[in-house]
Amino acid sequence: MDTSSDPAAAELLRLRARDFWSALALIAVSLFFLWKTLDIPLGGSNGAGVASADWYTSAAIVPLGIFGALLLLACVLLGISIRAGGAAEALSATGLGWSGREVWRFVAVGLMLLSYIAGLVPRVDFILASALLITALIASFHGQPQPRPLVPLLAIALAALAALVLHFPQAEWGRHGDDWIALALLVALTLWHQATGRRGPALRLTPVLALGVPLLLVCVMAFGFRQNVPNRAGLIFAKIEYTYYVHLRPIWRS
Repeated sequence: MDTSSDPAAAELLRLRARDFWSALALIAVSLFFLWKTLDIPLGGSNGAGVASADWYTSAAIVPLGIFGALLLLACVLLGISIRAGGAAEALSATGLGWSGREVWRFVAVGLMLLSYIAGLVPRVDFILASALLITALIASFHGQPQPRPLVPLLAIALAALAALVLHFPQAEWGRHGDDWIALALLVALTLWHQATGRRGPALRLTPVLALGVPLLLVCVMAFGFRQNVPNRAGLIFAKIEYTYYVHLRPIWRS
């Protein structure tokens, strides 16, 4: 591919080269965690004289699904990079230059994930925490000619800091003060994104995806596979669980 006279094509080729290395890193991470997850019994085992339940109640199901999906997406990204010439560009060592903007992009994503994993997930309602992360990532990077992660990063970091300060001990994880703060920040970030984001279907679908994906995931985990989910006493999930067991489940069981 001749990119000497086309700056846009050259930039795309450099992006595909970095996608090549990113895909390899994601594949390595996915394989490692899949390997470690296989240490968890998938059912049929016997420990301390107690037989385990069916395979679909195993604690390994959720991480196997998550890291299996991550492995699949990483392989797709690797294939796209190879077909677009990114692998050749990367291996020729001409696509490794990093700009300050790219460093800031990776740092911002890393801080968002750290805030989500270390601060939000154990303490804040899973649906609210995940919706805040998804909204932050979309608002920062999707459809943006220039990444703008500062405001989304501040929103998710503030929510994590509030959760750590207000309810650090595990005994207080069921309280809802940090849930309300996360909800307020989610609403504020969504309004900011809707007002300043790039017009199009993706902008309108962002709130639906941000809330719908974690809502579907947590309901499938809790009621389909009978898995334990993070913070069952969370602001939203506690009401969903109560409605399911008190009002809905008795209807079809009777």
